[in-house]
Amino acid sequence: MTARRLVAGVDSSTQSCKVVIRDAESGELLRQGRASHPEGTEVDPRAWERALREAVDAAGGLTDVAAISIAGQQHGMVLLDESDEIIRPALLWNDTRSAAAASELVDELGAQAWSDGVGTVPVASLTVTKLRWVAHHEPTNAARAKTVVLPHDWLTNRLMSEGSAFTTDRGDASGTGYWSPTEGRYRLDLLAHAFGRELEVPKVLGPVDVAGTVSGSWGAATDVIIGCGSGDNMGAALGLGALPGTVIVSLGTSGTAFAVSETPTSDSSGAVAGFADATGRFLPLVCTLNAALVLSTFGTILGVDHVGFDRLALEATAGAGGVSLLPYLAGERTPNRPSATGELAGLNLSNSTPANIARAAVEGMLCGMADAIDALTAQGVPIERIVLIGGASQSLAVQQIAPAIFGRPVFVASPGEYVADGAARQAAKALGADQHWPDASGFWVEAAATPHVRAAYAALRDR
Repeated sequence: MTARRLVAGVDSSTQSCKVVIRDAESGELLRQGRASHPEGTEVDPRAWERALREAVDAAGGLTDVAAISIAGQQHGMVLLDESDEIIRPALLWNDTRSAAAASELVDELGAQAWSDGVGTVPVASLTVTKLRWVAHHEPTNAARAKTVVLPHDWLTNRLMSEGSAFTTDRGDASGTGYWSPTEGRYRLDLLAHAFGRELEVPKVLGPVDVAGTVSGSWGAATDVIIGCGSGDNMGAALGLGALPGTVIVSLGTSGTAFAVSETPTSDSSGAVAGFADATGRFLPLVCTLNAALVLSTFGTILGVDHVGFDRLALEATAGAGGVSLLPYLAGERTPNRPSATGELAGLNLSNSTPANIARAAVEGMLCGMADAIDALTAQGVPIERIVLIGGASQSLAVQQIAPAIFGRPVFVASPGEYVADGAARQAAKALGADQHWPDASGFWVEAAATPHVRAAYAALRDR
């Protein structure tokens, strides 16, 4: 009997590090582990390595693993000096201090030039804007900088022996603002324009390329290979086995709507980020800063747990009796309003009930995601089905209200670590495994469309 080969997939997200160990051929989940990351929008990258080691140990170690790959939070800026030492804490994707820098970059070159050049118009989340911010606000740190890498690039390198070259992949590179998915190359002229000079950047690997081998300090065999890794959204698409025609709506702390596409997109409005995916295709994506946190925040305001919040929201009728929520509690990325705040509108003596407020929170959050789906279709992205994932997708209220807001049936995927699963699939591909992994399980939900809810939301959004 041939010994089974095992692969490890890592999801190094904003909040935590998750590791899954799966059979390379069948995809069977054998074990998993998790560790928390520090809170905040800037983090010492060494905390990610500590969490990865803890999560690997919790998953039973790497002694029997043949390959590993890491999918990480996109856009974060890790600046390194000439000795590859960390210069300052990494600025994460959700750090909005570079919002003014993003506006400057757009004003200087024009939205169309950025969209044509790298598929994405700068917003505060992109790495290129964080480089501009450091150049202007931390000149001493900027002067020390030799190399800029992304979170998954840095963590992948930490798996290898000291002195190994930094690598990345086309998916994560496409979220920097200085790599072109259409041309498949860095635009170092844009990096230099933002930062004031060029920096060294990681080599971009192909979807099944090997980044290196795991060093002995991780308790693995010396021949364990490391896949190229990718960004978290690219990992989720790969973990779900998404093909063109599928739009994935992910409801975590932030919300994303993205789709696998055979062709690149270029949206000068800035709504759609024209990313690459982890397979050689493309991944047009819309990101909002407000998703699950909207529900948890209003649950706290109403003094109820998740179950109680769902019950309240489902007690109210569609439209919440005229109450509408603009859910920009954390500012917003799409539309690009980093300094915006939330707004609860339409309250009067008869409709100011906990049920209507809970319903308005769910509808407001989902209307933002419906706008994201519309932005994808406006770019010619085909939609054959919508798949709902992420923590908030398990809310009964979200499940029942989503198809009404989206105006079409929704497939609710079973809870799973889809980002880590995508990384594991990538590791198996790098290993050359003959994969027969099952499709994601879940169920379909249908509901009558409620266009009046979206109309009320749009009036509040555009006011």
